[in-house]
Amino acid sequence: MRKTRIAVFVSGGGTNLEAILKEAEAGRIPHGEIALVLASKPGVYALERAKNHGIPSVAVSRKDDPDTFESRISEALAEYRIDMIVLAGFLSILSADFTDRWDGRIINVHPSLIPSFCGKGFYGLKVHEAALSYGVKVTGATVHFVNSVPDGGKIILQKAVYIEDGDTPEILQRRVMEQAEWEILPRAVELVAASLCGE
Repeated sequence: MRKTRIAVFVSGGGTNLEAILKEAEAGRIPHGEIALVLASKPGVYALERAKNHGIPSVAVSRKDDPDTFESRISEALAEYRIDMIVLAGFLSILSADFTDRWDGRIINVHPSLIPSFCGKGFYGLKVHEAALSYGVKVTGATVHFVNSVPDGGKIILQKAVYIEDGDTPEILQRRVMEQAEWEILPRAVELVAASLCGE
């Protein structure tokens, strides 16, 4: 069976990457193969995780040369024959030109129930700070296709997480990861990988 070759894009510790790799190694992403981890800067712990799992990795920094940032990414994707991209805590916004070329083949995980607390400026702890200050009782995570609008693509999966008394942004962030992101992201990866295989 031909598998969909997947690149996971990261910018930090790589906890979502770890969740995907564990599910893949357990046989729960049968239509996908994690073929590359691409980091937005060198030295992030996600690159260690890739190494620990025997996955090739590359760091492509926008700071090195902003004008060639996306062309360097594209070269890496071509070299590893990538079919699909997973944004797992990738903090660089990709251009409309790039996302159009990968239409239907890039997915992202966002730590809220889109359309709440999403779009430009909503990332990391900022999402959870906003949810708590607004006073919502339920938050969660969303996996969606990526288009030219930040967090604007079609929703694939969502999972709700209840906010509890005494939650801080850090506590809520951890619970959303554990109860929602780490569960629905690998499932969405398999769904899209299977569809790209034609199954």
